[in-house]
Amino acid sequence: MKTQPRRALLRLGQVRIGLVGVAIVSLVILLALLGPWLHSYNPLGQDLHARLKPPVWHSEADPKHLLGTDQLGRDTLSRLIYGSRISLTVGVLAMSFSALLGIVLGILAGFYRGSIDSIISNMVNVMMSFPYILLAISMMAAAGPGFQNLLTVLILTGWPVYTRLVRAEIIEVKERGFVSAAHALGCRNSRVILKHLLPNIAGSLIVLATFEIPRMIIRESFLSFLGLGIQPPMASWGGMLAEGRSYMLHMWWLAAIPGSAIFLTTLGVNLTGDGLRDWMDPRTRT
Repeated sequence: MKTQPRRALLRLGQVRIGLVGVAIVSLVILLALLGPWLHSYNPLGQDLHARLKPPVWHSEADPKHLLGTDQLGRDTLSRLIYGSRISLTVGVLAMSFSALLGIVLGILAGFYRGSIDSIISNMVNVMMSFPYILLAISMMAAAGPGFQNLLTVLILTGWPVYTRLVRAEIIEVKERGFVSAAHALGCRNSRVILKHLLPNIAGSLIVLATFEIPRMIIRESFLSFLGLGIQPPMASWGGMLAEGRSYMLHMWWLAAIPGSAIFLTTLGVNLTGDGLRDWMDPRTRT
């Protein structure tokens, strides 16, 4: 009979791709937390005498600026580090609040059904029928650019996916015997939901939330790229990408560096979610 630690190690071997994702995400988080102490350049500091310096692999590079400088002489590595803080913060906060809103609405729709379910389901259908790009641009144009408005728009456009999942899961789980037994014992609806229903759908929610974080990061970068998100001179990956597009033919790295940061971060979180999904799959618990 296999011991619990041995089972855990065997299952870790089955989700190696997830461990790669965890390593990438951990590296990004460490860079965001420790970067300012490892690389002390001011991300907003301008030096026109050092503008458009190439990265270290270029023959004309300045060793003081490992990833070069932008059109205003600002250090690219420093801006990349501070941009990671914004992207991770927006991704986690937008995911958390949209998940909270979506879960509450999903529970109301799936548990109580009737007219509540009809209203919430129609709201979800309406929200998901709009093209996201058009909806987000319209909302940001109406609310105005800025961190708080960006976060609000991401939350208001991100909840339907949670509501749809939670509603379907609640409808299926609440028909099981242990839920009927809890009702027969006189448990209140709030206790049934918190103690019996939510724990049984937690795995699906955790996996979905993991996949939603990179989606939020990409949306934030997209809106910042269009000038509707994080505003200059604050450093954001989408803003850096927008600033670098004018120099792509001759200084491709100005756009490639923030673009690569977005790609690697979202890839790492997606791989983590993929590994987490396999880890929580009952079929792997042998």
